[in-house]
Amino acid sequence: MLDLSAPAPKAKVIEGVTGPWEMVIGLEVHAQVATNAKLFSGASTQVGAEPNSQVSFIDAGMPGMLPVLNEGCVAQAVRTGLGLKAKINLRSAFDRKNYFYPDLPQGYQISQLFHPLVGEGEVRVEVSGGTRVVRIERIHLEQDAGKSIHDMDPAMSFVDLNRTGVALMEIVSRPDIRSPEEAAAYVSKLRQILRYLGTCDGDMQHGNLRADVNVSVCRPGAWEAFMAGDPSGLGTRCEIKNMNSLRFIQAAIEHEARRQIAILEDGGTITQETRLYDPARDETRSMRSKEEAHDYRYFPDPDLLPLEIDPAWVDDLAAALPELPDAKKARFIADFGLSDYDASVLTADTADAAFFEAVAQGRDGKMAANWVINDLFGRLKKDGRELADSPVSPAQLGGIIDLIQSGDISGKIAKDLFEIVYTEGGDPAAIVESRGMRQVTDTGAIEAAVDQVIADNPAQVEKARANPKLAGWFVGQVMKATGGKANPAAVNALVNARLGL
Repeated sequence: MLDLSAPAPKAKVIEGVTGPWEMVIGLEVHAQVATNAKLFSGASTQVGAEPNSQVSFIDAGMPGMLPVLNEGCVAQAVRTGLGLKAKINLRSAFDRKNYFYPDLPQGYQISQLFHPLVGEGEVRVEVSGGTRVVRIERIHLEQDAGKSIHDMDPAMSFVDLNRTGVALMEIVSRPDIRSPEEAAAYVSKLRQILRYLGTCDGDMQHGNLRADVNVSVCRPGAWEAFMAGDPSGLGTRCEIKNMNSLRFIQAAIEHEARRQIAILEDGGTITQETRLYDPARDETRSMRSKEEAHDYRYFPDPDLLPLEIDPAWVDDLAAALPELPDAKKARFIADFGLSDYDASVLTADTADAAFFEAVAQGRDGKMAANWVINDLFGRLKKDGRELADSPVSPAQLGGIIDLIQSGDISGKIAKDLFEIVYTEGGDPAAIVESRGMRQVTDTGAIEAAVDQVIADNPAQVEKARANPKLAGWFVGQVMKATGGKANPAAVNALVNARLGL
């Protein structure tokens, strides 16, 4: 059952002609395992190789070739299960799923229907209204298929078998998701966890992480009754295949739910089927009728013994897990005094978190977060650059913050210094010295500048004494006169003193 300490999901309600409807959504996420070799062969998993150049005799389904299980793939799946607080099944088994596609040369896919490697777990998702739990039903290992190519010749189709046999983790959720936005948040959080663990690179553009989305509609209260043990009010689900975009996942769910509602309100029934989403038309269309398990004639794979795992090996993997997103976020809030929002931004990616932590170490955490998020990330986004290509290192950004905190430069000078470091490079402290950018802190020099501005603007003095808010004008004039080098706090204090405010 769902964690009762977490808030109940807020279902998206669609008002139909005959009354309100709600969505019930479950996802099957296929995550390519981050390993150098395939699940049952030593063939490479490198992306971008020439077609059919990474195919072993096992992948090609040659007679007499026996699969050999890749222990690294098993370890990555176990680590994923541990990261999702799931049960690790110490005994699992592989089955053959039989179907005939040109890009499946064996004539079957090796998968785990009856005895998966990983059992029930959970993903905590941030949604409007707080954090709630989406239950994981299971995670199993299986082979990927190849790729059929239909647009290279008007009369022929081609097949690239490079992906054939690549290890996938199929991560199956319970039907706990109640809106398109929540579905996207779930996939995003799952992707984040996998990337922290290093078990999948999460590259949705190249299909390394893709989702099959199961959508049905029901009347309000039916899902709650289902959770209490009565599934009679739930609708028939349709599956939308191979979604590899968070935006398209949301759009496909929205369209499919409205399609089903229109059919039901017109007196029709929903056919359980597999559908595809067409983003150009923003619609789903039928692909094939939804198969049941018996259609695939599953049976235990006779070439693979049941997989038995040593509990001590699982314990070793658990002990070596990295700090995961939720724990890192909580630590950033506690150790660096960050807001929930800033901590979420900085822990979205492992590289972002590592960069920030290097900048913030031994410095003011809030100031470091502000410079990383607003100045560095903002500039990188403007230039279309990734953090890995940042021209400003953590040491350089930390050096700028050190100069601010020591009083050597003002915030305004720091902005100019950041621009120099970003475009030209160099050590911030050395740049300040060589270019005469050090902040003026000499009280006598600042007093002289303040006195001169006041003497030159008697009419403005009278206005400021009548309306103290106008004193800021004098501060600005003094900063301008000193080339922005005067200490702003000292200028402000002296202006107020001279004006008698």
